[in-house]
Amino acid sequence: MGDRSHPALYSIPAHRAFADALVTGLLAQHRGDPMALAQGMVLLPNNRAIRAVSDAFVRQSGGGLLLPRLAAIGDPDLGEQVGGALDPLGEEDAVPPAIAPMRRQMMLARMVQQARPEVDAGQALLLGQALGAVLDQMQVEQVPLTALRDLTLSDELSRHWQTSLRIFEILIARWPDELARTGCIDLAERRNRLFARLAARWAAHPPAGFVVAAGISTTAPAVARLLRQIAMMPGGMVVFAGLDQNMDTEAWDAIGPFDPDPMTGQRKPGHESHPQYALKRLLDGMSATREDVANWRWGSEHDARAVRGRNISNAMLPPKLTSRWRDLKTADRSLAGVEALEVATPGEEAQAIAIALREALETPERTAALVTPDRQLATRVSAHLRRWGIEADDSAGQPLSRLLPGTLLIAMAEVVAERFAPVPLLTLLKHPLVMKGAERLGWLEGVRALDLLLRGPRPQAGLIGIDLLMHPRADDRQRVLREQVSAWWPTARALLEPLETGFADAGDLGAQLAVLRECASALTGDAVWAGHQGHAAADLFAEMEAAAPEGPRQADPRALPALLDAMLGGVSVRPPQGGHPRISILGLIEAQLTQADLMILGGLNEGTWPGLPSPDPWLAPRIRRELGLPGLEMRIGLAAHDFASALGAPHVLITRARRGSGGPAVASRFWLRLKAMAGPQWKSADRYAGLARAIDAPAAYHPAKRPAPVPPISARPRVIPVTDVDRLKADPFAFYARRVLKLIRLDPVDADAGPAWRGTAVHDVLQRWAEGDRLDPAALEASARAMFDRPEVHPLLKALWQPRLIEAIRWIAGEVMRDTAEGRRILAVEQEGRAEIAGVELMGKADRIDRLPDGTLGIIDYKTGKPPSAKQVKAGYALQLGLLGLIAEHEGFTGLGDRPLAGDFEYWSLAKKGDQFGYRERPVDPMGKRDKIVTADFTAHAYDQFAELARNYMLGSAPFVAQLNPEVANYGDYDQLMRLEEWYGRDDG
Repeated sequence: MGDRSHPALYSIPAHRAFADALVTGLLAQHRGDPMALAQGMVLLPNNRAIRAVSDAFVRQSGGGLLLPRLAAIGDPDLGEQVGGALDPLGEEDAVPPAIAPMRRQMMLARMVQQARPEVDAGQALLLGQALGAVLDQMQVEQVPLTALRDLTLSDELSRHWQTSLRIFEILIARWPDELARTGCIDLAERRNRLFARLAARWAAHPPAGFVVAAGISTTAPAVARLLRQIAMMPGGMVVFAGLDQNMDTEAWDAIGPFDPDPMTGQRKPGHESHPQYALKRLLDGMSATREDVANWRWGSEHDARAVRGRNISNAMLPPKLTSRWRDLKTADRSLAGVEALEVATPGEEAQAIAIALREALETPERTAALVTPDRQLATRVSAHLRRWGIEADDSAGQPLSRLLPGTLLIAMAEVVAERFAPVPLLTLLKHPLVMKGAERLGWLEGVRALDLLLRGPRPQAGLIGIDLLMHPRADDRQRVLREQVSAWWPTARALLEPLETGFADAGDLGAQLAVLRECASALTGDAVWAGHQGHAAADLFAEMEAAAPEGPRQADPRALPALLDAMLGGVSVRPPQGGHPRISILGLIEAQLTQADLMILGGLNEGTWPGLPSPDPWLAPRIRRELGLPGLEMRIGLAAHDFASALGAPHVLITRARRGSGGPAVASRFWLRLKAMAGPQWKSADRYAGLARAIDAPAAYHPAKRPAPVPPISARPRVIPVTDVDRLKADPFAFYARRVLKLIRLDPVDADAGPAWRGTAVHDVLQRWAEGDRLDPAALEASARAMFDRPEVHPLLKALWQPRLIEAIRWIAGEVMRDTAEGRRILAVEQEGRAEIAGVELMGKADRIDRLPDGTLGIIDYKTGKPPSAKQVKAGYALQLGLLGLIAEHEGFTGLGDRPLAGDFEYWSLAKKGDQFGYRERPVDPMGKRDKIVTADFTAHAYDQFAELARNYMLGSAPFVAQLNPEVANYGDYDQLMRLEEWYGRDDG
């Protein structure tokens, strides 16, 4: 039986449900012979398309049915799927096996690292992955590797691309020898050989049953030749998806590809971003034209009206012909059945989509699908659907890097990379899989105690840094906490120690992966490898470990988190059980050839749909063009074809948010084309936006009022530190939260060494110096340097702050020596005093108290930053010095003699002023100059201010009003507790 004289080419237009229309036609052609269908074969683009066609057969069979063989043309096991169409295995000319993808990636990474020794293992794997993608494209397009040597490029190409091209040539030249060593070939090359073998076999011996290639749009030459052979065979057919038969010749020719210029030989680039470009290129590869393609005459009950296809064609006109939109008639603009929804935020978009999907379920047997390349949007929609108990069938699955086994492995890598820094360490220890089971409760108690102990600046790197936190210290307020952690830490340390010691000895990637695997098993009791998610992680790790000896040699542990994130992120995991039978969430690849009654096309913003093409680190666009490889814009054309195909559903909802996660978003070019073409026929679906806003809107809105708690006098404190008096005057609620409710803000984990920590450290150094036998400046500087040599002080803090502090310390020593020479001497340092004043016990710690030459006292307060201004002090918002003087005059400090009198008040600041670090500042003046308080009146002024506060708040019933004086700066520790943003600035009148 010979070939046909003309190819059997057909197209199912976009307004028809592809799978249903295809199955309807196949059933109609073979209804009379029950066995004819089973003897046939249908080649489809991917496994998701196989599922769609299988479901269509089930829907339309009406009973028992023997299906034809369904095979995915992109499947690595194509040879096994098509069965007897190929020669039996074991023959001399059998196609060699394909190299395992992981082994190939490791080998390419090693070659990259050998060519560029400066890159680490993570960068080498990424560059090797990109190298493999280019190699695949060259093999798919059947561009010989020697074509690189034949390139004639001008010197205009940048030095970067010249260097990349030279390295690329070296690597490509080595690759065939590397493959020969393994006895394997590339998967792309194996597919080429399988396609060629199929075409040759079917040319000589056509199969007994029919062969249909359906929905295939790849432009690979080997695929085009195979499709040509299928179309010419008796019983063979090629059925395209959405080939535009409505475009006139001018528009079709404007797409490209174009013939070379007869004079220059230059080829004008085609419109690769057009949805029909790939199909037109495929037809060229098949030596066919659009005129050879007939319309598939069968349809289904899931089709839209035929006018939809014509209007989609109008919307997708090549750029130079879009001026035709001005002259379109109303019927040619109509997009009946297509609605658009534009909302403010991605969260609102997800909620509106979930409502539309939920609404579709109200109609029996109606199906609905969300198609989007935005995985964050898909995840949000799934979460919203669960509020109604709906588990959507999310065909794209979840990246393994976001599932529990993946996050655990990445967390372990980050712990190693950051040398057991607090944040990654606590992330690992709190992970849900760690110590999963009966021991987890006790484990978490220890982790929470360690969390509290790690609050503040970062300790020394490594496990030794945590060990040093357990050492007892003088005046240790965290003694009980340290004892609790010390009892738990040895167990945790024993589990973590292999991570530290193992990576110290593991220089190559394979050894590092083995350490992670063993430690993950120990930390989780093998729970990390359990379930379908754990099995996926175990399989990936096994592949990586097996291939690691072929991989890069130098593996920097600091690059391991990014490496694992990339590798784990490339594996998608779907739950073993499906979701709701009538609702699905699809990516662009999964949505091919799939159509539901309601298609929701979400995330239509530029950069999302279509996505921005990833740059090629190896070949510049010009080099790709010279080699004859498809441009990066080709991906936009494929996304455009997916969009146009999905628009053919009976009911379509397209959505976008005006704002993305990173700021304002630009509408997709597809959205803008549809809107410009439709004009007044553009239909909005704002009802879903209204429902999205209403579903979580409270029935009654009762915003919080300004807090003003009035505790009984018995609950009000009768002891107040001088440091809290300023807080009480500026923000009584903050004082109430701290002293009455006893709520204290925790320091962040791995916090910067802020003013409080630096102040405490400086006060400790100065106290030990002043309490020494003699005031030796060298001893003070030595003590300050010793503080930075303590193990718990982070090296970054030492590098940044030590030089400034040493300069300020030298200034303090000089000032003290000068004062001593003038008859001034230190009486007390860091001494706590108490005195009953205005019916309340006032307490405070004086940084330093001096005896002045005239016998009075000098009250000194050290500041690491800028001291309060004289204006603040006079207004009563910085009373610390005056109140300490008041306690001294009430004999609240020991060792000051009888009837002491405060005669001077000074701030000694370690901040920079002018060209030096360190200066003195007095908030008072003996004569009251510059609007300062008179020195002799300062303690009386402080008494008046404090007595009023004590009378109102300690002994009275005044409410503790929030932000009573908001113009005074405060730490904002209690802003969330007082729900500041709900009432501040609101006019309730």
